[in-house]
Amino acid sequence: MSRIALFQCSTGIDPEANGRRLVEAVGEAASGGAEMLFTPEMSGLLDRDSARAAGKLRREENDPVLAAAREAARRHQMWLSIGSLAVLGDNGKVANRSYVVDRDGQVRARYDKIHLFDVDLPTGESWRESSVYSRGEGAVVVNGTPVGKLGLTICYDLRFPMLFARIAEAGADLISVPAAFTVPTGRAHWHVLLRARAIEAGLFVVAAAQVGRHEDGRETFGHSLVIDPWGDVLLDMGETTGVGFAEIDLKRISDVRSRIPALSHRRPIAEAVTL
Repeated sequence: MSRIALFQCSTGIDPEANGRRLVEAVGEAASGGAEMLFTPEMSGLLDRDSARAAGKLRREENDPVLAAAREAARRHQMWLSIGSLAVLGDNGKVANRSYVVDRDGQVRARYDKIHLFDVDLPTGESWRESSVYSRGEGAVVVNGTPVGKLGLTICYDLRFPMLFARIAEAGADLISVPAAFTVPTGRAHWHVLLRARAIEAGLFVVAAAQVGRHEDGRETFGHSLVIDPWGDVLLDMGETTGVGFAEIDLKRISDVRSRIPALSHRRPIAEAVTL
């Protein structure tokens, strides 16, 4: 049995302030007995004004939020799954990058978001992630964490079940889905998609989320969730900021998969035939 913590926050436009809140969350998680803390997508900076944000972006080795998080992990002997940070890449674009940091403050894994969100919403909102962010190339599963094998995804990846299937086939015990879901899509799809991914893969899903009205004017859905392999919701943090806790029992995976061994029944499927 492992105790984990989730940080639900309203990230703003000042990385230093965001970093301080993240460090406080690490301390709170440690005080609550958690072995690992999960944070949302864009834990260091959330700003839809790309010109304003550009002046605050740094390369990974110079990112102040990552540095502060690593030091906090070392000080509190706490593993971190940093949902994502926006860091400058080598190609002139920005990487939306997850980090797994161990209790010594060392970066054990990185994952760049594969699926980028480009859409014009009926609300009038328009998002073009591909104009700013570079695309990740492959799935990542991290060994040796306090919750076993951890698969990494970010936000919009949730809508692509084949990624979750590949992570499950690689032997993951848990998949992280940090996010900054909009309120309309959150209300419609957040719970049902996360429960479906947990059920399909037969493993735990941990989804730390952004919440509330942000400094840049956007509003995010919240409801950070922990879901077990049967689809039961172990934690729903609603619409408040703070740190929440849940217990992960990996024996639950074998129990559920013994009843519905869907992973072992998967078969290659040829291209669809149009008749």
